[in-house]
Amino acid sequence: MGTLLDLGIKGYNNYGTHLKEKYKGQRVFKVIVDGGFTCPNRDGSKGYGGCTYCNVDSFTPELSRKLPTIREQLEQGMERGKGFYKADKFIVYFQPNTNTYAPVHYLKMMYDEALSINTEDVVGFSVGTRPDCIDAEKVALLESYTDRFDVDLEMGMESIYDDTLNQINRGCSHGEFVEAVKLLDNSKLDLCVHTIFGFPWETEEMMLGYIHEINRFPKIKFVKFHHLHIVEGSIMGVKYKKEPFKLFSLEEYTDLLCKLIPLLRPDIVIQRLFGISDWDLLIAPNWGLNKSAIQTYIDKEIEKRGVVQGSAYVPVAG
Repeated sequence: MGTLLDLGIKGYNNYGTHLKEKYKGQRVFKVIVDGGFTCPNRDGSKGYGGCTYCNVDSFTPELSRKLPTIREQLEQGMERGKGFYKADKFIVYFQPNTNTYAPVHYLKMMYDEALSINTEDVVGFSVGTRPDCIDAEKVALLESYTDRFDVDLEMGMESIYDDTLNQINRGCSHGEFVEAVKLLDNSKLDLCVHTIFGFPWETEEMMLGYIHEINRFPKIKFVKFHHLHIVEGSIMGVKYKKEPFKLFSLEEYTDLLCKLIPLLRPDIVIQRLFGISDWDLLIAPNWGLNKSAIQTYIDKEIEKRGVVQGSAYVPVAG
């Protein structure tokens, strides 16, 4: 007899199942678009060098890095999605850097162009940004697309501790994240929050605190969990090569996930449990497995340990 996992049933509210149910069994594939944006902690507005863990190329597909126009990125990305992943529909995903870091008229021109390509095959629109690069005017612009597409704003929280945000040269505080979430309270947009676990100066207790913070915002619909990984071309990569510091093993990171998933509000959809860069950019930790094998290992451990999302969730009073 097969396990629940063999039947596609996981101990957490996973994105794949969410998409399948929402779009009635159709295969939905995200196509990443590089709009050529930068970040305020890169261009001198708030600092230089960007976040110390970041090399934009480490999370931008080679296809996006090579193609000069939005149209070429999307057309080839959709062709690949249909051919390799058997995709039926697509989500246009502005991912690299800060994709609201420009005047609204410029953003509208870029978004309009992206959403005019193969529109009949596009069901969603996702925009990655920072808490300090979103305001009411930009929210209104994104909301203007909700009559045609499911629109989500992906915002990097990374850590809830200002000391950590300062150490990684984030250029914004957790208070700014809180204010940005409040700005979306009555918005039509779905909110996805991105976190990074494993900064070497943070304890397990501190990391579990991320979940309690996420839980208190009803507006948060999706989360992406990443473990800290060190990549070529990053400030942290230079430091790590000179003096390596403690990073998660796959077993240790899985242990953490098995502790935090029960704490997570049960309605939140987990889009991602981990994230790693391409092999040619990854310095550490190298777990010796591809993404599919890592996902399988984590899912099997979650099932083996009887982990259920929300089983230890305690609603926040007030």
